[in-house]
Order: sequence, then structure tokens, then C-alpha cells
Amino acid sequence: MPDIRCFRSGLPFMFMAGLCAHMSVAVAEPALMPQPRTCHIQSGAVPLSGGVAVEWQGMRSAMLDHAAERFTQRLAALSARDAAPGARLGLTLRIHCLAPDADMLSIHMREHYSLHTDAQGATLEADGPAGVLRGLATLLQLVERRDGGPVLDAAEIDDAPRFAWRGLLVDVSRHFMSLAALKRQLDMMELTKLNVLHLHLSDGQGFRVESRLYPRLQQVASHGQYYTQQQVRELVAYAAQRGIRIVPEFDTPGHSYALLLAYPQYAAQPVAAPMDPKRVVRAAIDPTSPQARDFIARLYHEMAGLFPDAYFHVGGDEVRPDEWMRNPRINAWMQQHGYTTAALQAMYTQRVHDMLARDGKTMMGWDELLDAPVPASIVIEPWRGSRYTAAATQAGHPVVVSSGYYLDLLLPAAEHYRVDPLDPQGNGLPPDQVAQAHAPFLEPFALDPAARMTPAQDARVMGAETALWTEIVTEEMLDNRLWPRAAALAERFWSPASVRDAASLATRLPVVQAELELLGNRATADRARMMARLAPDDVTPLATLLSVTSPVRHYAHNHVFGPSRVAPTADPRPLDRAADIAATDSTQAAVFYRDVLSCLAGRKDLAPSLRARLENWRDNDARLRLLAQRDPSVTEVLPASALLAQLAQAGLDAMSAPPTGWREQAEAALATARGQFAASASMLAVRTSPQPAGDLLPDITPGIVALVQAARSSDRVVQQGAGTR
Repeated sequence: MPDIRCFRSGLPFMFMAGLCAHMSVAVAEPALMPQPRTCHIQSGAVPLSGGVAVEWQGMRSAMLDHAAERFTQRLAALSARDAAPGARLGLTLRIHCLAPDADMLSIHMREHYSLHTDAQGATLEADGPAGVLRGLATLLQLVERRDGGPVLDAAEIDDAPRFAWRGLLVDVSRHFMSLAALKRQLDMMELTKLNVLHLHLSDGQGFRVESRLYPRLQQVASHGQYYTQQQVRELVAYAAQRGIRIVPEFDTPGHSYALLLAYPQYAAQPVAAPMDPKRVVRAAIDPTSPQARDFIARLYHEMAGLFPDAYFHVGGDEVRPDEWMRNPRINAWMQQHGYTTAALQAMYTQRVHDMLARDGKTMMGWDELLDAPVPASIVIEPWRGSRYTAAATQAGHPVVVSSGYYLDLLLPAAEHYRVDPLDPQGNGLPPDQVAQAHAPFLEPFALDPAARMTPAQDARVMGAETALWTEIVTEEMLDNRLWPRAAALAERFWSPASVRDAASLATRLPVVQAELELLGNRATADRARMMARLAPDDVTPLATLLSVTSPVRHYAHNHVFGPSRVAPTADPRPLDRAADIAATDSTQAAVFYRDVLSCLAGRKDLAPSLRARLENWRDNDARLRLLAQRDPSVTEVLPASALLAQLAQAGLDAMSAPPTGWREQAEAALATARGQFAASASMLAVRTSPQPAGDLLPDITPGIVALVQAARSSDRVVQQGAGTR
């Protein structure tokens, strides 16, 4: 069993202003994310008084020199110490890259490193260049702020990833993301050791790469938003400098409306301009047409030349069989050859596989490809449930898992974090509930209680990736919807399987996010700008509400999921509402809950702070109602504000000599809160349950439950800072 424990004393370095203003306990472990394979924090530390002197041994390259420059700049940002020429050097960093890596930027690249820091400086030894990059990311997370200034903790670390493929999927078809936004995500990925950027570059809403063979793809199918071929090369090079591969996805034969809008002659059913919302998710290529297959072969060949990675994702998901069945010619062809629609897609898959193989590419596709036999060399990406990981590996396929890791579900980080890529029961809907729902489209999402994984199947899982589909995510929302949850999943994919302490994750997550924001992440800044637009007169009441609420889950924020999926630019409503701004993980609510538990366990000194927070949340309702009189745009969140005030009052009553009838009022407020969480607790619940006004959930609920239960179980209550009496 690897030693994964890390210990250190003192508070984590560099909290963002107000991020953890009420943090009352010291972090008992360093805020390393991902946690290393082995880590020992030791006494002593290196003061960071100036720049960095880098000493090289072994292999050195321009890429590594650039990595050292980025490290120096980032260290200066974290430590607030000048790294300008002439500054006194405060850290000696010795880097020993043992050898070049012929497998660099491949699934086999060597990422192992060891790190030793003490009063003499830091020594980083790595098997190859990728290991240097991963070690530098860890070294930055060892920076800590102390009374005498920033220091680098003394540590002994040996580290290597659990999985070779640790990816992040960004959908740039539903909402286009600029090159600058993607580069920013690559920077965050480097800092958290993610190593594959999977770009979903085509779908019904847009085709996003310049084609010189088929220029109508950018002229018609991109709506003016696409990456030139030069920009693609620039992005690939930018990623490579950070040890990150880019895997493109061009989705066919379904999800092809934009592509077929440009070249309708290859469609199974008529495609007309302007965009028909009812057709966007249904349009499919005619796989029986030699001309259509030649079109795809030439297009994929051109795109393959832009992306040097060995893997090429072709989608293959959610093909609507009636697109083919309603075409008399296709239907006749199928009958002539004895094909079902599943067999027809398998034929198409086989031909695309052969095309890509001639270009030296390994084909990837979603788990629907398993509906009929396809070549075992195709990498399957299970997304509908963990059962498909078992099914794909049993059939001999390599696998990259994304089931359980869809960030657009708007689940808290801990919900994704608990799912292990190798657990065939890790993600899915209860079969009995699916049966009761009488919804055939949900059946593939049901768990299979019989699914199992053998060691041989485990070995076929190359890794996993988290995904953000952008039906209701604009570029302004990108950082907020990705981070810090993507960092939590970077740990799930890198660290040993035994690293799964949700309480530790909750403690470290805000610290890591604070560091990411110092290094370029814009989640907090973008939320602040969106709030300022929504409430220009006075943003404070809205900010107070959104600091302890989160958006409804499991696509409930889409309201009517079908129309939101098929609209040309995703959700037709402006994506500027309070629920679009709210983060999925409320740091303030999490700290409140932890402090409540500590207070009930005997930390009497916490009571005044708890009371002050509760009073602020209670009184904020009146302030927000005054604001709504001037800014009607915030009116829809007033019910959420009222419930927050009721919950806060319940907590105050539980901490004091409560008035008569307080329990009934408290239980009524808690029942409302529980009902709101239950309404979006699963896709099944969302189909049948009305959602709370404003699409906001009250995240202080667990803390209030703990206070009310403690008061209910005893006549003793917490009063005026005297603790429990």
C-alpha cells in the first residue's frame, strides 16, 4: 500500500480575499492536488526571498527551459516576491531529467518524478520531460505563507500517475470558446497534471475548424466562429509545451446538422437553411452513399493532419435510427444487405476505422459503438453509465471513461470524486426507478448489477476524462463551470485509488482554486462581472445570496431539456441569470458546516462567528428585496433569499433560547430545502419535479440540520459564544 499521507502545520498559503474568511481550523495536510503517491512533509522550509536559480543536470531542451521560466513567473505570482533580473535569488532549484523520452506526448510518456526540498533548495529528478513538468506543478503547491513571509515546505515526494490518460473535454460547438480561453484551460491543466485536451469540434450547432478542402464548413456551418488551421497548430504547440496532447472530435454519422447544412447532399434526410431547431440533434449522414463516405474520408484526412496525436475521436453517439429508416433508398439498401440500423452504423464505423488507420490514427468513439461488433482496436469512451466500461473491456476494447464525470450536470465536486473509473457500479440510475419511469431513453443509463471487472479488464482502462458540454455555458462561464471541480477529478485520475477522502477534498479544494486564480483562472472575476451586470446598483446582497447557494442539478437548469438541446445556440434564454453565476460548490457553506460540527463537538469559540454569519444571511433578505425594487432582474431569486433567511433564523433559534414554536418553523424550512434538493437529485427526479424559483439550492442546509438536530436532542443549546451548555 503506497504511503499517501501528507502532514504539515499552519494555514495554507495565499487564500483569496474573503474566500475562506471564516476558516477556523488549520489544514492538517498540504493542499496538494492531485495528492502524490508518497509524500512526507518535514520540518524546516526554504524562505522565498527573490528569484530562482535553476541548475540543470542530464537532459535539457528548449521546452524544459520554457517550463522553468513559467515556474519562475508563477512562483513570483504566488509568493509576491520580485523575480526580476537583479533580484536576490531565494531558491536554488536543481532539475535532473534522466533522459529524453521517445514517447513524449503519447499515451506512454514518462511522468514519474521525485522531489526533495530542504533548507538547501529543491531537487527535482524525473524520468523524462513530462515528469519535470509534473514535478514543477507539485513544487508550486508546496508554497506556504507564514508570518515571516512565503516559504517552500520541506518535503520528500515520489510520484507517478495511476492512469496514463487524464483528460478534459471542452465542447466548443454548442458555444464557441476563443483561443485565449482554451490556452487558459491548458495552463490550468498543466498545474493540475491533466494531460489530454479533448476538443468537441463539430456538432449540430457548429463546425469549428477551417477546412481548405470544404470551405463551406467555415462559411456556412461555423456562423463565423471557427479556428483557422494556423490557430489549431498554435494551440497544439501551446499544449505540447505543457506536456498536454490535444485529441480532436468530429462527430459523425449523427450530430452532423452543421456539417450537413454546408453539404446537404450527404444527408440522410433533407437539411435546409436557416437552422431548423427540430433537426439540429437528428440530422445524420447517409452511410450507404459512396460520395458521403468519400467526403468524410477526405475531411477526416485533412483534420488528422492538423492534430498530430495518435487518437482521433469520431463520436458515433445518439444516432437517430429513423433518419435512415425514413429514407426509402437507405431502407431498401438495408433490406438488400440484411442490415439493421445498428449493423449499418457498425459498417460505417468499420470504414471510418480503416480510413483513419491509413492515416496512422487510432479511432475513438462513444459507447454506442458497442451496439454492434466493431474492431477491438477502437477506443470506447463510456458516458451513459459505468456498465459500459465493463462491457467494452470485456469485448477487448481499450477504454477512456467519462461516465460519472460530466461537469455540465452541475453536481458538487464530491459527487464526481466518489466515482472510480474502474468501478462498474460507480455511475448509473437504479434499474427499478428506470423501470418505473417508463422512459425508454433512460434505459441505457441504468446500472447493471451483474457488471463486473476482472484484472485483465482493469488493464484495458487507459484512463478517464471529465467533460463540459456547453449547451448552457458561454465563454464567460467557462472557468467557473470547469474549476475547481476539474482539479478534483485530476486527483481522481492521478492519485492512488485509496485517495478518496471527501472531507480532505473539501478542505483542499478552495485553497487550490485560490492558487489557480492567482495564476490566471478567472472564475471569481467572471462571476463578479456577471453579478455586476445583473445588479448594477448594489451587488452585495446578490453576492451574499450566491455565496451560499448553488444551481439545480442534472440538467434541471435547462428547464425544458429538449428545446434547450436543439436550439441553434443552445439555450435560447440569455445565460446571465443568478443560477448561471452561482458556483456548484459553495466554499462558505462548506466552511459553515465544518464549523458547526466543530462547535457542537466543543469548540465554544466558534459560536460568535457562526451567529454572525447566520444573522448576515437572515438580514440579507431585506436588503435583497430593497434591491429588487430598483433592479427587477433579481426578482426571480427572492424566494431563494426568503428560504435562506428562514434557514438562518432556524439556526439562530437552535443556538439560543428559542421562541415557542421554533421547531415547527425550522422543520418547515428544512422540509422545503430538502424538497428542493430532491427535485434535481437525479435525471428521473428532474423529469417529474418542479424546480425552485431562480434554480438555486440553499447550501447551508446541512449546517442548519446539524444545529436543529442538536437542539432537538437536548435542552442544551449553544448561546452567545459560551459553546454548548
